[in-house]
Amino acid sequence: MHIVIVGGTGFIGRALTEALLAAGWRVTVATRRSPAQASRVLPSGAAVLSWNAPGGLALPPGTDAVVNLAGASIARRWTQAAKRLILESRVGTTRAVVAALAAASARPRVLVNASAVGYYGRRGDEIVTEADGPGQDFLASVCRQWEAAAKEAEAAGIRVVLLRTGFVVGRGGAMRLMLLPYRLFLGGPLGSGQQWLPWIHLDDVVGLIRFALENEALQGPVNLTAPEPVRQEVFARALGRAMGRPAWLRTPAWALRTALGEMADMLLTGQRAVPAAALAAGYTFRRPDLDEALRSVAAH
Repeated sequence: MHIVIVGGTGFIGRALTEALLAAGWRVTVATRRSPAQASRVLPSGAAVLSWNAPGGLALPPGTDAVVNLAGASIARRWTQAAKRLILESRVGTTRAVVAALAAASARPRVLVNASAVGYYGRRGDEIVTEADGPGQDFLASVCRQWEAAAKEAEAAGIRVVLLRTGFVVGRGGAMRLMLLPYRLFLGGPLGSGQQWLPWIHLDDVVGLIRFALENEALQGPVNLTAPEPVRQEVFARALGRAMGRPAWLRTPAWALRTALGEMADMLLTGQRAVPAAALAAGYTFRRPDLDEALRSVAAH
């Protein structure tokens, strides 16, 4: 099976590429980096397709599926310019991917497209599944437009899966930033700590993407979250246990808002999102236990 991964040089993309290659799949990573730059960070065996949005994207012959993970980091102060970049890097790239799918002489069977649990906005203690509607804040608006762009591929007869991903536990990404204060004995809850944190281990992110590629009955939104979301304070204490560090230093909400502006709301609010679609489709989670998942990361 030949998979094209758009945005495959990132944290999730590299892990997915490695797993698919190990399973004997053919993988091409489409990236705006040069082939030399991309090859330095990608596993051996991955082909590299350099492209940029103005020049369009042409899929290699024999492409069976596309996984689109592209998008600028949201870990920055959300100025108006940053918001435009966050939105356009997702929606613009997805439109280019959909155009490439429609133009392919032999159309791929499936598009697995990134999204996020931020789609649901602020939900308090409400349990949310893929059947629930979107929120009203900035990230929810980004996710709505992002998913709408991906769903355009359905007009070409292509199955579309929308990955609403939670906080990823792994050795990289946002988790890497979270580990630092714990190593310095400065870790602890954010704000009240009562906000829900829908987390998922990187192994299950990769597992669910492969599941989505192979399971032809799966389509539409899929929450990439562990079966049991936890409050942020519970997550903080579990991380402290995994690292052998205290989790005593609470970061007040006002300090986060002063430092991060509007972006702080993403950390101070959350969604009690559960993976109803994945469970209904028969996916078995590899790392559903929070303590074990965090130990697997803290041990390295």
